[in-house]
Amino acid sequence: MTTTTQEKYELTITADNIISTDTRFNIDNLNLGDNYEPIDAYYVTSDNELIRRKRNKGEQRISNQTLPRLAMQIFERQLVALSKEDKKEFPICKYSPGQALIRGIFSSVEEYRDYKKSVEYLIYRREGGPQFVIYSWNMFSTLNFVQECVKRFGKQGEKFVLIYRDKTEKTKKGGEFEKIIIDDTVKTLIECKIPYSKLLLESKNLIFRGAPGTGKSYLAKQIAADIISNGYTDKWTDLTEEQRRQVEFVQFHPSYDYSDFVEGLRPKMNEDGSMGFELQDGIFKSFVDRARRNFEDSQKPKEVREKEISSNTALEEFFADIEFGEAEFRTIKGNKFTITNMDDKHIYLAIPGNETVNKLSLNIDELRKMLESGLDFNKVSDITKFFGKQFGTQNYSYDFALFKAIKEAGKTNRKAKVEAEPLKKFIFIIDEINRGEISKILGELFFAIDPGYRGQAGEVATQYSNMHDNPDEKFYIPENVYIIGTMNDIDRSVDSFDFAMRRRFRFVEVRAESTQDMLDTIEDEDIKNEAIARMDRLNAEILKVEGLNENYQIGASYFLKLKYLDFDEFWTDYLEPLLQEYVRGLYDEKGIMKRFARAYGYFALDEGATDEAAQN
Repeated sequence: MTTTTQEKYELTITADNIISTDTRFNIDNLNLGDNYEPIDAYYVTSDNELIRRKRNKGEQRISNQTLPRLAMQIFERQLVALSKEDKKEFPICKYSPGQALIRGIFSSVEEYRDYKKSVEYLIYRREGGPQFVIYSWNMFSTLNFVQECVKRFGKQGEKFVLIYRDKTEKTKKGGEFEKIIIDDTVKTLIECKIPYSKLLLESKNLIFRGAPGTGKSYLAKQIAADIISNGYTDKWTDLTEEQRRQVEFVQFHPSYDYSDFVEGLRPKMNEDGSMGFELQDGIFKSFVDRARRNFEDSQKPKEVREKEISSNTALEEFFADIEFGEAEFRTIKGNKFTITNMDDKHIYLAIPGNETVNKLSLNIDELRKMLESGLDFNKVSDITKFFGKQFGTQNYSYDFALFKAIKEAGKTNRKAKVEAEPLKKFIFIIDEINRGEISKILGELFFAIDPGYRGQAGEVATQYSNMHDNPDEKFYIPENVYIIGTMNDIDRSVDSFDFAMRRRFRFVEVRAESTQDMLDTIEDEDIKNEAIARMDRLNAEILKVEGLNENYQIGASYFLKLKYLDFDEFWTDYLEPLLQEYVRGLYDEKGIMKRFARAYGYFALDEGATDEAAQN
């Protein structure tokens, strides 16, 4: 087994020079900082004293921001004393001689974003002290800033030292993806119109909580439309069919489980009429696979995408031209077989001359990868070697036969022309998220669903991974997936909502008055205005009842029923039964209900008038 050299490099910053023990370092190409990660950073005084960063609570021990924060720590007093103009002109980064110099020490993120629409920044703050915000991205992006600090404020012989190493290929690739995701998120943040959209983009996972009928599900779809369309519309009906495939909606309930959500065994009718079971993806896993394909395809070079699409086209055309159960093929050893059926994942074969196994299913992905490789497989052992296996399988003989047949049919000669795949956002909405038994539904996805473990850093083996075509395959949620949940605060299941889930979601309260705009769909302006007035009076009265609070207020979605009911019918058939449930067991139930009716504007005959009418 080969090992790689684990070498550390030392970069020294003085007032006059920036030099490194790494011969690849070039001050005129600070983009090289994308390839390295820091190990240590410290300041050496003229008395040869070493000073390290005094970290704030929660701050990483070492990151790309440690060196510039250390410079701010040492020269905080001098930086504070700079004039506003000097701070604005303070040099931060110049990636190459041909690029503009990035400048500016800002007092807030808002001030920084007025200068540069970006989330590539660091914040330096001291309790009761100043706050500095400057541009910061890769490990070398603040070297100009640090050197300027030494030049202006340091003494003769003082220096900063940065110890660093090469990133692993996996870390490097993850950093590239992170940059792409950040750039894309910033672009959408700027374009989105709904404030809640920004909360979801920042936190990845969001739960709307509040009273029943406050329009949490309606709001979730509004946000989805806002983000998917990049601020073009917040109306679900305005999205195209393709855009709607970027959104999935599911409602949890007590009997919902892992096989519905992730994957599980489902009944299947076999070709001979018998019943069997097959592993099928649940709604969330299918959705995540769509998002992951988009995320991975958006990062692939054009040439790779052309090969993939050409191979897919070749497969589709080949199987469209043959008659299932009739077209006959032969393996290299002369075994005859036919293709009886196929689906998204498998090609099903009948092998009439084989006494031991007369049926077989091939993984269509293996055949696709062989075509995409551009290699010419001349024997079955070439396939074994291609897939990195020590021993071949029976399936490879049939893969080899079909590969040759597709080649001979001339289906792989055409080169597809493809456009770059744009990175898209995918939003999964879970209505009534608290009504399901979360641990039973998610299983090991508790880990992968965490916003801090998106991408391959959070990959897990699912419960049925041993039944996958590739048992080593791991499941992960890509960075372009966002999750919205909704929950009613008065639902009894809220109390048992899993604490492990609570810390993985950002909770946002939706109040009854904050979604009244949905009543704009009531065409009659007088009815709409009257509905809002009655809703406000009723909700104000609910707050006066001891034992009730904002979570019991009536939301605007209830009042949409006024499109086809009058106000009295709406009270007797919907509001009154709901409110009676609220006050059941409270002192003076009848009196409270009368106050609710009066606030709403429902005036039935009083008891005396009713008795008199009965006597007459």
